[in-house]
Amino acid sequence: MKRIRIAFFDTQEYDKTSFDSRNINNEFDITYYETRLTKDTVNLAKGFDTVCAFVNDEICKEVIDTLVSFNIKFLALRCAGYNNVDISYAKDKIHIVRVPAYSPYAVAEHAIALLLTSIRRIHKGYIRTRDFNFSLNGLTGFDLYNKTVGVVGAGKIGRVFINICKGFGMNVLVYDNHQDPNLDVKYVSLDELFKESDVISFHCPLTNENRHIVNSKTIQTMKTGVVIINTSRGGLIDSEALLEGIKTRKIGAACLDVYEEESNVFYHDYSNHIVNDDTLVRLISMPNVIVTSHQAFLTKEALFNIADTTLSNIKKYFNENIIENEIMYQ
Repeated sequence: MKRIRIAFFDTQEYDKTSFDSRNINNEFDITYYETRLTKDTVNLAKGFDTVCAFVNDEICKEVIDTLVSFNIKFLALRCAGYNNVDISYAKDKIHIVRVPAYSPYAVAEHAIALLLTSIRRIHKGYIRTRDFNFSLNGLTGFDLYNKTVGVVGAGKIGRVFINICKGFGMNVLVYDNHQDPNLDVKYVSLDELFKESDVISFHCPLTNENRHIVNSKTIQTMKTGVVIINTSRGGLIDSEALLEGIKTRKIGAACLDVYEEESNVFYHDYSNHIVNDDTLVRLISMPNVIVTSHQAFLTKEALFNIADTTLSNIKKYFNENIIENEIMYQ
């Protein structure tokens, strides 16, 4: 049987490890490219049967047209979200599938790790003891017990996060457009959630409707000292407004695994370079901000699930003409 040729974009070493380990029978001929998929790099896909893309690849009009001209009618996203896809233009031109669930535990646990690290000053304590400084001055945190956490989005990841928060004895408020009567939580309006929560965590996809859901106006409705966690998509938060909220002490802390302008920064080593994004530089410089490089998904279990689902999506299309996990077009 002919091997399916895959052009794999935005490749990291862990991608190669996980996908190669799942390509046991060499059913797939995978060429790994480190570069992101953009209108400037899409020509690398010429001659392939399909393309595998990630969260910061640009599936725009120009990319779609070029792929179609190469007779590529199927694109596999190895992620759950697809806000990087021009979904209205893609409709009826190319099939785009995704990985709807890989490990909700990975993302939810990372959100909790960021929260605990921030409020208990673990990162600062670690740095001190590495220098044999065992002073506790300035490391005072607060209990999560009996605090109110607002969860925006109660899908698979949000529900795991909710269960963990309940284990800490937190009061949980939830905002979601689709309320599940079987979920033992208190559903509230977004305004009430912002007003009443000590901690706010985002677990929802990015849409045109909720872009910059955290902005200068909504920040003013929040509790003074609120902790904001975002492990979903950077565009949910207006970064300049967040920065201003931190500077005015309205926001007590921010835990960010995503950033709205991350595509040219995250997954790359700039330790010996000057980062041109002044907003990101200022955020990272704040003592009450923790930024990780979109790594919440990065567990062995999640990587293997991503590889299994992605390769299964591709194989079923090419071998059985079955399309599974297709995105919702507009």
